[in-house]
Amino acid sequence: MNKPDIGILGAGAWGIALAVLWARAGKTTVLSARNPALLHARVSPRLPGVMFPENLAVSDTIPDAKILVLCVPMQFARPVLAALPAGDAPVLLCCKGLESSTLLLAPELCAAMLPDRNIAVLTGPNFAREVAAGLPAAAVLAAADAGLRGELITALHSHTLRLYGSADVTGAALGGAAKNVIAIAAGVVMGAGLGENARAALITRGLAEIARLSLALGGKAETVSGLSGLGDLLLTCTGMSSRNFSLGYDLGKGLTLPAIMAARSGVTEGVATAPALAARAEAAGVDMPITAAVTALLAGECDVPETMAALMGRALRDE
Repeated sequence: MNKPDIGILGAGAWGIALAVLWARAGKTTVLSARNPALLHARVSPRLPGVMFPENLAVSDTIPDAKILVLCVPMQFARPVLAALPAGDAPVLLCCKGLESSTLLLAPELCAAMLPDRNIAVLTGPNFAREVAAGLPAAAVLAAADAGLRGELITALHSHTLRLYGSADVTGAALGGAAKNVIAIAAGVVMGAGLGENARAALITRGLAEIARLSLALGGKAETVSGLSGLGDLLLTCTGMSSRNFSLGYDLGKGLTLPAIMAARSGVTEGVATAPALAARAEAAGVDMPITAAVTALLAGECDVPETMAALMGRALRDE
């Protein structure tokens, strides 16, 4: 029996969007879903109105495919990686975050668990509903090996999702993780009515602190200025379609974090990422004041006015 081209692990909004995209492009695609309802309904409440193509298979097991695409939330990545079928299929990581217990980015975790596997990262400014709808989008596919990078881009390109290659796996993964934290801060700014000037300043300074950590971890500053950094940051910080921005917006309006989370069914990655990112930055000796402020706010250690006063009251210096 021939292996399917692509096996997607995780049937959240992003996993479904990619499965629909690649199935429409003619790739033999299997979506691994824990929810048995998806096996029969072939629609998902995560993406209302999006029907699964007939050639998209849905399974409750992990498929043995030519390319494995990990789309589960970062805090659930470890058990899924441990359950991958034996073989040499490359693992394409779409998880955006750090594992809370180890502070590892997705490619670091995968490399530690599966040292013999080829690893790549797919990230960029993409809302799942727009990708599933066939609207034009672009993303970065990062892999250290140029040959692997080229093979994956050739295999996964489509006429609606343009893929750009990068050798900077660390920078690409970090940009995708850290932007969720900055997006929470941007939401707080807008929810509290602090204005567009404040949001623009926050996004710009957020990008600067992501770049500092990227360099400290061996990534490249220019990666953070591309689709996986600035591009993703702009998208996530400017609209209520972003779960992280909307969570910050509600915090800015005065809602408590427990109340916000109780009303949500999906994962808001920035909540777990913020303290892990702050700890990783501290360990690396990197100053990330916005990340630290979001971490304190989420932990209930300060309120919104105190958070903004702390950021605005930092020592004056050149940009």
